Amino acid sequence: MSLLKKVSMWIFALPLIGCTTVPTTTADARLENYCPKITSHDFDYNPYSTPIAQYYNDDLRPGTDMSGATLIEDGLSAFVIRSAFARMATKTIDLQTYIYSNDFSSKVLIGELKSAADRGVKVRILLDDYGTNSDIVDVMLLNQHPNIEVKVFNTVSNRSKLLYYPQFLTDFSRLNSRMHNKLFIVDNFAYITGGRNVGSNYFYPETASNFSDTDVLFIGDMTRYATDSFNEYWNHHLSIPASVFPKAKSKKELRKLERSFAKLEQHSIDDIQRYNDIISMAQQEYKQHKFDFSWGRGKFLADPPEKVEMTMSEKESYRGDIIKALQHLWDKTTDSVYMSAAYFVPGQGGLEHMLREENSGVHMTIVTNSLASTNAPTVYAKWEKYRRQLIKSGADVYEFMVSAENLRGKQHDRERKQSSFSVLHSKTMVFDDDISWIGSFNLDPRSAYYNTENVAIFESRDFADKLRAMILKDTQTSWRVTLDENDNPVWTGSRPGDVVPQVHKHAPDTSLFRRIWKCISNLVPEKFV
Repeated sequence: MSLLKKVSMWIFALPLIGCTTVPTTTADARLENYCPKITSHDFDYNPYSTPIAQYYNDDLRPGTDMSGATLIEDGLSAFVIRSAFARMATKTIDLQTYIYSNDFSSKVLIGELKSAADRGVKVRILLDDYGTNSDIVDVMLLNQHPNIEVKVFNTVSNRSKLLYYPQFLTDFSRLNSRMHNKLFIVDNFAYITGGRNVGSNYFYPETASNFSDTDVLFIGDMTRYATDSFNEYWNHHLSIPASVFPKAKSKKELRKLERSFAKLEQHSIDDIQRYNDIISMAQQEYKQHKFDFSWGRGKFLADPPEKVEMTMSEKESYRGDIIKALQHLWDKTTDSVYMSAAYFVPGQGGLEHMLREENSGVHMTIVTNSLASTNAPTVYAKWEKYRRQLIKSGADVYEFMVSAENLRGKQHDRERKQSSFSVLHSKTMVFDDDISWIGSFNLDPRSAYYNTENVAIFESRDFADKLRAMILKDTQTSWRVTLDENDNPVWTGSRPGDVVPQVHKHAPDTSLFRRIWKCISNLVPEKFV
């Protein structure tokens, strides 16, 4: 193509580029006439009067600070429970997510949200712009429903594919920070939080790359903190209504989406019936007190949405409620800490704190991704420099097996291990077998300084026992990492059928190319991983 033709194409494209911009703040003049479909009056009700609360009136009385918590260990259960609670909702549903994958599982879930809205339930959906590629996701179309409102957080102004990523160079501090929070709130009485985004690889174990994750369903007092956090993000000036996105207003695409819902029901009658039976069973188990709830007191914490607007220097010195709570829990711990961390880069300050705790008698058990299982080799490269010192201090360190075909056929009640490629994605901790920590927060610089995150802290020995047992179960399908006489790492572990444990002198299940790529990745500054 000649230079003249290229210049001509750019000239003709400029008007189109200008037409694809959206506001990055609700202070934008283009939103002056925007009128919310859902108002604060729609949320003026007593959560304890809703049906999902009345089943547990004897356990959770209004005015008390008690909550119930139950682990959601596998992806299918995570999906089923979300769908079951969407069907039991009578007042409101709030969904906040970083990633919305727009795949089969996601569409089925938003179908449940639409059905709830058809019954009169008020639904609010808050998406991160970068994590969802919000211009093309079907969930944006639901904004046309009178009982559903969709917003997008921290938008990139120009939606042109040509200029989308270059904008990160001119507004790096804001756009490098993302809303990593995950929440699913029903009737302001129950909520789910943890590491799962919305997508088949978080829910369905047979996907090519399945995230091994953990969620918790909470009911009771803690939900009010989660709702307050959601409202803070929802009302923030960086949350932009979907109505200003041109593709979200397409009546044609909405009709197409509705036809896909109808087609699914018509051509998958048997599957739909089995699905409905499973959802009904989950509802009945909840109503009949068959969920394995532990009872205790807790708090939901989240970074403020303003975190993404800080300057780079402000972010790197940021110490919010989550960091303060983590430091407080470490300081109060006297016996043990169990950690399952997808990404583990504690920083020099965090490492020194952990070493002091280990040396003072607080024993650490750490499970994180191996080089083979991680989806972020850059993060793993940074983890390596801390691993040796933690092992030498006495910590038990494990790296997650990639699973693959080697784990098929073994009896294991967490079917999330059955995928062809399994990535550890949990973010959980147990302090002194008493206090549990679970949420979206990774133990790395991105969570600490740049992204916004949320965590639930729950005080219940019964629940802590269950979470610790789950972490210990993961150690059984992980490599134990120790050091040889030269302080080089050694990986030891057993797969089903092994007569004796396998011992590896380099990262198991990895190619030479992956190990070289990891070394190259180590050139990236730690604060950007």
